[in-house]
Amino acid sequence: MDSPSLTIDLDKIEHNARHIVGLCQGHGIEVTGVTKVTCGHPGVARAMLRGGVTGIADSRLENIRRLRGAGIRDSLMLLRIPPLSRIEEVVELVDTSLNSELSVLAGLSAAARRLGRVHDVILMVDLGDLREGVLPQDLVPLTAQAVKLPGIRIRGLGSNLACFAGVVPGEENMGRLVALGSEIEQRFGLELEWLSGINSSGLELISTGRMPERVNHARIGEAIVLGRETTQHRPWPGTWQDAFMLYAEVLELKRKPSMPQGERGEDAFGRRPRFEDRGEMLRVLLNVGREDVDVSGITPLDRRLTVLGASSGYLVVDATPAEGDIQVGDTLTFSLNYSALLTAMTSEYVSKHVLEKSASAAGEG
Repeated sequence: MDSPSLTIDLDKIEHNARHIVGLCQGHGIEVTGVTKVTCGHPGVARAMLRGGVTGIADSRLENIRRLRGAGIRDSLMLLRIPPLSRIEEVVELVDTSLNSELSVLAGLSAAARRLGRVHDVILMVDLGDLREGVLPQDLVPLTAQAVKLPGIRIRGLGSNLACFAGVVPGEENMGRLVALGSEIEQRFGLELEWLSGINSSGLELISTGRMPERVNHARIGEAIVLGRETTQHRPWPGTWQDAFMLYAEVLELKRKPSMPQGERGEDAFGRRPRFEDRGEMLRVLLNVGREDVDVSGITPLDRRLTVLGASSGYLVVDATPAEGDIQVGDTLTFSLNYSALLTAMTSEYVSKHVLEKSASAAGEG
């Protein structure tokens, strides 16, 4: 296997999806699987669908086009507010989109009429995380205009939490979503199919039985692909954390001082790295760097190894405790967090290899 490379275990992703879907279904919550961290990888999407998600969501039209091109005909959702410059493409490719701008809704309406379609929308309300969505007091005026637009159907009301400001889903903000949903239903005679309030950060609220009953839709990505909830990034019980693994080759293995020598300025990225004097150490250079992955989010599987830092093309690792066990040409393995997975999947320099094997029991890799 060439390196740097990333392995994708589809059976583990399917297992994780089935486990998360089972938890949510037990509380009356439908799950849409989110593939944006994998750049809309069709194999990942199919694994999620086999695991029971009822549709796929992604934030980029390029990824959604990739999914459609791979033959996926299941319901697709655009997670990012549609760009006016590509509004017709949105209606052509996507079944449901998240919205907060009247001008965009009007554009979707016009495009849907031209194409002879009805496009579903979820109106997004900002419940404190300060990303997308209208403020609660602006929801009624937006809805009043949206219901007049032909060619679009208000499928539900949604919110996004924990992604920007780290605001955690709780009984209070989810209760607020329920109250807002009831208000616009009563005012405008709507029957909302979805109250789409949560992502992977809401699993704790669901599992402890504290999620308000009317919240009935979740957009889940990280808990399925990495087996972690997103408020503390703890492993979620019963899921795999090693569906994705990064591999890199040892290019150089030498004993060197732990402290730089000579006058120091900024590094290639405009920073001033700090060093600790630990004497001479065995330093490993690997063929992966910041151009390939967020190195702050990778962890060597060999616990004796410590990541020291990286340049654009090299990862530097302290291998002193493993001296004698590593040679030039060896491949080292790393786990990834969400940021590292996102960058590795995006990098054209990291090859991707799909694995399909039996994942009969969940572990915490």
